[in-house]
Amino acid sequence: MIRKLIYTTCMLFVWADCLSQSSDDAYKEPLKQVLVQIEKQYGIKIRYSENMVSDRWVTYARWRFRPDVEKTLSNVLASQDLSFSKTGDKSYKISAFQYHLKTVEEGKAQLEYLSSLYNDAASWEKRKAALRACMFEALKLSPVPAAPASKPITTPVRKMDGYTVENIAFEVLPGVYTAGSLYRPVKVKGKLPVVLGPDGHWDKHRYRPDCQYRCATLARMGCIAISYDIFAWGESLLQFKPEDHRRSLAMTVQALGALRILDYLLQLKEADTSRVAISGGSGGGSHTMLITALDDRIKLSAPVVMLSTYHSGGCPCESGMPVHLCGNGTNNAEIAAMAAPRPQLVVSDGKDWTAHVPETEFPYLKKMYAYYGKPELVENVHLPTEGHDYGINKRIALYEFIGKHFKLDLGKVKDKDGKFDESKVTIEPEAALKVFGENGEKLPANAVRSYDQLKAMFP
Repeated sequence: MIRKLIYTTCMLFVWADCLSQSSDDAYKEPLKQVLVQIEKQYGIKIRYSENMVSDRWVTYARWRFRPDVEKTLSNVLASQDLSFSKTGDKSYKISAFQYHLKTVEEGKAQLEYLSSLYNDAASWEKRKAALRACMFEALKLSPVPAAPASKPITTPVRKMDGYTVENIAFEVLPGVYTAGSLYRPVKVKGKLPVVLGPDGHWDKHRYRPDCQYRCATLARMGCIAISYDIFAWGESLLQFKPEDHRRSLAMTVQALGALRILDYLLQLKEADTSRVAISGGSGGGSHTMLITALDDRIKLSAPVVMLSTYHSGGCPCESGMPVHLCGNGTNNAEIAAMAAPRPQLVVSDGKDWTAHVPETEFPYLKKMYAYYGKPELVENVHLPTEGHDYGINKRIALYEFIGKHFKLDLGKVKDKDGKFDESKVTIEPEAALKVFGENGEKLPANAVRSYDQLKAMFP
């Protein structure tokens, strides 16, 4: 009873203080005090960390209140670059403003606006050229820095059932390395397709079984396939801290790494430059769309569980540079359309932000490909009961799409019943897939060791 009396007395003082304010002091109140009042007035509970609200003030605080609690929260938190999510019937959680997210409706509205900017291949090509030039500028890759003169660092080749593996690292910038594992068919006949496999934001990095299954199976189909690290992930952690992955230059280094890898692989005598593909999932899906938009050497793309009009990628490695601000604003659907008329497979599912692809993003892409008279070259495999991964059904969709467009013998990777069979793939331990040794002991002496050193290369 005493506690309740004290609380009531305190709230009266707070309210009295509120009433004593005027426009002369902009009706200013501490954010935490405003949130306490919202909880009381609307009968809800709001979760937040103390450092998120301390020393923050809201101007015209009570003027932002509305009968609807969520409108009130939006009005108050927008002034602080904060947002909220509903966690229960009467509970909410505050988080930093998610710049990469729109609502589903806002994403659709932006796509409709973008669609109004062009009506044929000529007008679209004009916008695409402007977008591409801006993207290189946004990434600080205009011009693209000169490549270091060093050759890739490789490990001995390991022979498996129908394919080989060797680990490889490329010097992307002086002292900055991107590591990966290169898979090839054991028997080489004529020119071979090349497939880039950028990693995504999943645990175990590119050492995961699904990465190994995918690249090894592609090699058994007759491709040169490479799985490679994203920035400050995998072996890149020998040079940078995990938190550096959430710095803006992550997006730049990843893009530059892909261009360097393409430079190397496409000069191999057995590489078929007319059959070059890229496919990654999640953050690797964002990377897939971006690299395809930037580089015409990519002839086929397959972004997996990433295409969305309202989600631009929550990691700075996907949206940390102002690529999505090009052309007075773009989104991943328009970036994906820059692949047209090159074959593109979009793999989506029902349990993440790609759930609306069949009715929103895919019809838009079909229209864009129709500008070139080739709507059949873009396909969507939608898996409504599946979630955010690069699981077996997503891999099968990739195998079929690449097999069809690159004219490969899928019988090499199917069992007697005609089903795709990954059982002949050897899943290697993490240590076996490293270029620089189990503990990084083989990292070159010139390797940079901090983000500040990297940042100094982009004045």
